[in-house]
Amino acid sequence: MAAAALNGAAANGRGVSPASSVGCSNGFPKSKRFTDIPSTIDIPVQDQDDEAVEIDLEVLADDPTELCTLFEMEGAARTYWMTVSLAYAKQKKIDFAIEMLIKGANAMQANNPREKLSIVTALCWMYLWKSREAPRVAPEGALVSEAKTKEYYLQLATQSLNEASRINPAFPPLFLARGVLQLLRASLQPPSKAPGAVDPEKTETLRAALKSFDDALRVSSGKNMLAVMGKARALFSLGRYADALAAYQDALARAPDLVDPDPRIGIGCCFWQLGYKDDARIAWERALEINAESKVGNILLGLYYLDASGHVPINSPEFIKLYKKAMTEYTQKSYKLDKDLPLTCATFASYFLSRKQFDHVEALAHKAIQFTDVNAIASDGWYLLARKEHYANNLERAADYYRRADDARGGTERGYLPAKFGAAQLSVIKNDLGEAKLRLEKMIQQSKNYEAMILLGNLYAEEVFANQFASVKEDKSAEAKKAIGLLESVRSAWKDPKKSLAPDAAVLLNLARLYETENPDKALQCLQQVEQLELDQVPHSERPDEVEGEAAIKAALRRFLPPQLLNNIGCFYYQEEKHELASELFEAALSSCIRIGERNDDTDTDALVTTISFNLGRSYEARGMSEKAVEVYEGLLKRHDDYVDARTRLAYIKLRNNPGTKEGPDAVAKLYQENSSDLEVRALYGWFLGKLSSRKRPSNIAEDPEQRHYKHTLQNYDKHDRYALVGMGNLHLISAREMRRETEADRQKRSAAYSRAVEFFDKALQLDPKNAYAAQGIAIALVEDKKDYKGALQIFIKVRETIKDVHVFVNLGHIYAELKQFTKAIESYEIALGKEGKAKDANILSCLGRTWLNRGRAERNLDAYKTALEYAQKTLEVAPEQVHFKFNVAFVQIQLASFINGLPEHQRTSTQLEEAASGLESAITALDEIAASDHPPYPKHDIEQRANMARNTQRKQLERALASQREYESKNKEKLQLALEQRQTALKKKEEEIRRKEEEERERQEKIKREREEIAARDRKLAEQRLEEDRQRQEAEMTTDSETGEKIKRQKMKKASSTPAKRERGGEEKRERKGRAQKKKKTTRRDRDDDDSDASGSDAEEGGRKSRPPKKKQRLTSRKAEPTGKYKSAEIVVDSDESDEPGMEMDALERAERALEKKQKRSHSPRSGREYDDDEDEQSRRGRSRSEESVDRMDVDDSRADAGGDDEEEEATVSTRRQNKRSRRGRILDDDDDEDEDEGGAAAEADAEDGGDKEEEAKEAAGSPAASPAKADAVMADDEE
Repeated sequence: MAAAALNGAAANGRGVSPASSVGCSNGFPKSKRFTDIPSTIDIPVQDQDDEAVEIDLEVLADDPTELCTLFEMEGAARTYWMTVSLAYAKQKKIDFAIEMLIKGANAMQANNPREKLSIVTALCWMYLWKSREAPRVAPEGALVSEAKTKEYYLQLATQSLNEASRINPAFPPLFLARGVLQLLRASLQPPSKAPGAVDPEKTETLRAALKSFDDALRVSSGKNMLAVMGKARALFSLGRYADALAAYQDALARAPDLVDPDPRIGIGCCFWQLGYKDDARIAWERALEINAESKVGNILLGLYYLDASGHVPINSPEFIKLYKKAMTEYTQKSYKLDKDLPLTCATFASYFLSRKQFDHVEALAHKAIQFTDVNAIASDGWYLLARKEHYANNLERAADYYRRADDARGGTERGYLPAKFGAAQLSVIKNDLGEAKLRLEKMIQQSKNYEAMILLGNLYAEEVFANQFASVKEDKSAEAKKAIGLLESVRSAWKDPKKSLAPDAAVLLNLARLYETENPDKALQCLQQVEQLELDQVPHSERPDEVEGEAAIKAALRRFLPPQLLNNIGCFYYQEEKHELASELFEAALSSCIRIGERNDDTDTDALVTTISFNLGRSYEARGMSEKAVEVYEGLLKRHDDYVDARTRLAYIKLRNNPGTKEGPDAVAKLYQENSSDLEVRALYGWFLGKLSSRKRPSNIAEDPEQRHYKHTLQNYDKHDRYALVGMGNLHLISAREMRRETEADRQKRSAAYSRAVEFFDKALQLDPKNAYAAQGIAIALVEDKKDYKGALQIFIKVRETIKDVHVFVNLGHIYAELKQFTKAIESYEIALGKEGKAKDANILSCLGRTWLNRGRAERNLDAYKTALEYAQKTLEVAPEQVHFKFNVAFVQIQLASFINGLPEHQRTSTQLEEAASGLESAITALDEIAASDHPPYPKHDIEQRANMARNTQRKQLERALASQREYESKNKEKLQLALEQRQTALKKKEEEIRRKEEEERERQEKIKREREEIAARDRKLAEQRLEEDRQRQEAEMTTDSETGEKIKRQKMKKASSTPAKRERGGEEKRERKGRAQKKKKTTRRDRDDDDSDASGSDAEEGGRKSRPPKKKQRLTSRKAEPTGKYKSAEIVVDSDESDEPGMEMDALERAERALEKKQKRSHSPRSGREYDDDEDEQSRRGRSRSEESVDRMDVDDSRADAGGDDEEEEATVSTRRQNKRSRRGRILDDDDDEDEDEGGAAAEADAEDGGDKEEEAKEAAGSPAASPAKADAVMADDEE
């Protein structure tokens, strides 16, 4: 391409003065614009041939009036007028050039109109030039009617073009001018507002421009390169980028020295639109290599590097490198070359907008709007002005500019997304959230814009957050779902490397708040992702060198993170009961606060430190580190002695750690006296009162101090205090549980108490629908009052997901036990027992013992009884002072003794009976002690009666059972030993049998594997043999041509009929049929391949030598042993080896007699004498009549074959043959095959054993027309097809 450019420059530079040379020192082509304008011009004086006025065209006067007067006086020719006007245009004095052309046209008015044509055409081009430089809209303050805008000059150009067309419409320059005029008009037309549509008026204008450029090419015989460039530009405007690329490349190939305009710029733009941005860069770099002063090439390369910088992280060195190269190396140079270039002005304005230099933004944006003829650049200018006004908080003007920017690109359903987004932001600022959401939803429907999704998701999230603090709660679940969906979509897009989207911490924080209640695990994941983002932004200089390990480095770097983030993560860890991790996060948050305080003296971190310290103390409490918690709380009180929450926790710790002293109660009482109006303090005091009165509550609930306290709270402080409401409900539950239930009135009173409790719980749930404690109270009431175990179970399962409390699992265990789901009940109790501090909880242990006992009763399981006894004993060890636990142990021992006593002798042992008797004695002693105690759990009389029953009745029963068991064991000792040995032997034998079967199965699998391998090897060998046989048969069918010596296929002899020649042809046809039959037979019966192939080969050769080949006898029989092949017919023709001369053909009677003789030889036939003979006679008669028919038909067929035949008769015969072929299921066998079958063929014997039906079918087939050779040929022909 470089060589072509050099050659083109040299060719076009001949005869040009050095000042206007096309070439340059670096060998690249140079612009040819105005190169034909000389430096001086001589104007001849009228009537004086030897005198002329010399005009210096490089130094022209600013007022062309004198020159015009001179030309008019001297009657200057058209060329002088045009030369001077072009000289003005060369110096960018377009107005003077237009003035010269107008006066020249007026001067030519009297002359030949043809002389005026060129001047008017040049005037049209000058108006087009002015249109490119004129403002797009009227300047502010100017009248629209007087403003010289682009449209004004386009109208003047249209008038000049029409005037020139009236003079000579076929003038070649007019086609090019008309095309350019239509291009400029199309660029000024507003875009269509329909989504995805092209403005039909603009499209029609561009198509007209395309036609004008085609006409210019036609009249120039394809040599007008500017017309090619115009055509490419029109195609580009139509969106046909591939066609435009081809046109630009064609222009460059045909005119490599063309640099003004430069097709390389257009090639790069096409590549950019087609998605090949690197190829676009190469094209633009080549344009700059040829012409380093190309302002368009510079700005386009600047935009390329700006786009590249948008695909790398902003804080990366690569971004700084790309952005600096774009702005300083290319955009700045383009601006220096032309300060009015719209694209450069818009680019620089965006740069100054990021620097907040708004004065430069306004000036450059107005330039971009005024001087561009591209709607997209004007849209950018309006958008920059809108952003500038947006920053200045001039919302009305900003909204107007956003609207103009959007309309410049189509508006409504199309338009400019950043402008639409800016208008939505203005709606948010105006607090018109409805309009903002509507705009954003339309944007998302139009294009999946992630910034719009973030803003819309945040708006929905803010609605949800505001509702959480509202006095009247509304259902915002739909808004929460929308917010989560939008923000999660943005979060998913971050994972796509092609989108190059940087994660936004604000999105993650809002997602964490949305997930906080329903999905705390997802909220924690979002916060952890924010933590990782913050860690990645920590400078490398701050990273510790001496710390090793990822976890240790992460812990060391947390001090550089925001303390609020660390505190929130710690709270979620606390909720998940990961208290150690929570403490680490709270400690790191405190370190971060200290670092912030040291770095910024003005930053107030006191509130953060107070909150985080309190949370740290709570985590220490949960870990059982009471001393550290107290230290933290006391530190808080030193800084803020009025911090009630810290004092509350201290009082609670004292109350819990010192239950037998007055320190705890005094601390709680003092706290309550000083802060009686604080609801948290009142809640603690109510809990304290409940602990005090739990052992002895008054029978009248109104006298309960805890109840009076909660009632006072609700009446005087806050009627919506949820803790007080739940407390009241619990007290009514306790009261109802203790009520009598003997009479119907008692039961109604008890049910009313439960209903009162449910009312309090329901009120709490109305205030807080997610109050799990209130829901749990309702479930307990359902169980105890309504016995609605299944309904309560559903509530407890949901409560279990919220409350990590031991009582939830205990209640679940109770319900499962009542539903007799003992396994789940035991599982729930064991989970409760595994909770922190509950390993030795007597109540849970007692529940486990009771459940195991009930399970043993239900399942008649001795092990369950023993487990129940173990748990009862553990309970007594934990609380030996509790008399009722001692009674439980005695009760289980009595139940165990009774159960063992009731077992059959073969299911128990004497040892078990002895242990049961020992336990019974312990139970009797325990019951006597319980009855003698001051406060027995049951009436004393009942306990004594139970002890006497055990002493008098069960003891004797066990003694008798033990004696009987010992006698049974002594008598059956040998039997039991023998049974044990036999069982062991049987088990051993069974194991050996299993091993033997496994070994046999293994050997069988190996044998099958070996057999399969052998079969595969044999199949491969047979396949090779068949291939070899096919090759040999093909070689046998070939012979050597006597003339050429080449291998050719043997020629078949013609069939002989009534004459020797006919008989010869007939023999050849029969041999051909025989070959087909043998080929068909080989595919179905492999065991006779070799014999038949040899026979066919020899017969074929013999048939070629003899004039009258022998006639073959054929028979039709059914085919049994082989499956049907791929053809519909299952018949095969097999020739006989018998040689029958003409006249020796068997008729139907002879065939029937031969069949009778064969059947008489088969003495094992199931059918007897006369019946069989009658059938055979009948079949013979049928065969005789049909054989006569077949002979007649054979003669007809032979004669037809001899004479060439009638077409219609032949088609009818073939159709009949095909029908016969489809209707029967048999095959034709040779007589030799019949003899072989008679001697010992298993298939023939099987046919005879099956009875005479199949033989009759064979006879009918033998005597039918289908058995004739001609019919068989038709069958074979169809099968081969």
